[in-house]
Amino acid sequence: MPRPWEADESARLKRRLGKSPGELGNTDKISGCPDIWELENGDIAVIGRDLTSVYAEGRPGELKVDGDERVVVIPRNVLIAAKTDIPDA
Repeated sequence: MPRPWEADESARLKRRLGKSPGELGNTDKISGCPDIWELENGDIAVIGRDLTSVYAEGRPGELKVDGDERVVVIPRNVLIAAKTDIPDA
């Protein structure tokens, strides 16, 4: 049975939402950079730490994570900085 939503692998990165990791002080310019990007189709890509295994136990029953999904954690300031670029509807 198909899922109600599936990621479109052909959608390309369109624009960053919020400030760059450098502007927010979230990178040493050597290792990874937490970030949020809008894709051409309007979906959102989140770059952060994969903490799926950390939250495997004790997560609320309504939180379902399929085998090809991950729980990704980003710094609070990344989402706050992106707020002005995220439409209300």
